[in-house]
Amino acid sequence: MTAAPLEQYRERIRTELDRVVDFWLKNSHDKEHGGFFNCLGKDGKVYDELKYVWLQGRQVWMYSRLYRTMERFHKPEILEAAKSGAAFLQKFARVPASSGPGKCAFCLTRDGRAVKVQRTIFSECFYVMAMDELSRITQDKEMQADAESMMDQLIFWVQTDPSGLGRPQLPGDPPVNSMAVPMMLLCLVDQLTEGRTDVEKYKDLSGWCVERILQHIQRDGKAILESVTLNGKELPGCQGRLQNPGHALEAGWFLLQYALAKGDVQLQKTAVDKFMEIPFHTGWDKQHGGLFYFLDVDGHCPTQLEWNMKLWWPHCEALIAYLMAYSHIREPKLLDRFKLIYDYTFRHFSDEKHGEWFGYLSRQGEVVLDFKGGPFKGFFHVPRCLYMCEKLLDGLLEKQDS
Repeated sequence: MTAAPLEQYRERIRTELDRVVDFWLKNSHDKEHGGFFNCLGKDGKVYDELKYVWLQGRQVWMYSRLYRTMERFHKPEILEAAKSGAAFLQKFARVPASSGPGKCAFCLTRDGRAVKVQRTIFSECFYVMAMDELSRITQDKEMQADAESMMDQLIFWVQTDPSGLGRPQLPGDPPVNSMAVPMMLLCLVDQLTEGRTDVEKYKDLSGWCVERILQHIQRDGKAILESVTLNGKELPGCQGRLQNPGHALEAGWFLLQYALAKGDVQLQKTAVDKFMEIPFHTGWDKQHGGLFYFLDVDGHCPTQLEWNMKLWWPHCEALIAYLMAYSHIREPKLLDRFKLIYDYTFRHFSDEKHGEWFGYLSRQGEVVLDFKGGPFKGFFHVPRCLYMCEKLLDGLLEKQDS
């Protein structure tokens, strides 16, 4: 491909990233209590003051990553916002427990009082990401140690004893391998080891994560299933048949990034052929365009009410996946996939009037929920996608110039 189309993609993505960052800088900062407002309407107005811990962590991480790695975002207000969010998390995120280390809350009041705790690991995961990334800027060793201590607790819950999560083990509900867990831990290993020499600490964990993710290749290599048994077998019923195309695509670029770092050519091929191509072909709506949110591998109607909606984040992950794959493999069909997803995404999700992206569309591509931030959508998937795509396009254009 000539440089001109790549330049056009980069310019649009760069402009969009600037607009998205500006939207959150202007509308989300709580100057009275610290941290960020997560629930923002289409024009940026706050419609609920609850603060979601995983979204607070994501915003700290995103601000810190932009500040550290992109010169145009090396601005005092971005660093101060990241510090404010981190201080809010360190002060309020943890919920005291009568025994054991306790968990992070899922959501807090505006002034930091715990409202809800989820029996999952994800608030803690994004706490780790936030503290580690910010500590790389501030050189705060205590903050880095805080992140590593939380990571140790996560590993214990996942690999040794999950009872600290607070979920009772019921006889009819055996433990499962949910793809989100090894994916998230692999992401954390990448975060904690980037540019550091003491990577051996997490070597076994990263291998375990990859093995667990690969167990989700099912049906003789023709399907990626969201949940499987702990020994990699298909589960019965709706749970076992569930597919999440966006999640599989995200796993694809996680695996590809890992495989490239390790020089594992076979895993690179698996990442693209299984975790990108399969979910793209099964998940793309050939009638209306866009990726379905959920599918049933046997063609039954999924029980999730939003199954045929088009959500922002699967399209973000698909853009990263295919651009990363093309940048390393250079197969034209991979860039064709990127272009198809890019055209749909920017035509339907981006809000030219107010900035940022809508998150929830009907199957036909019409906006159904018009808020820009809520309990599950914050300053993360959109800016991470734009940030990573801009970086990938920088690399592609540099190679063309050399």
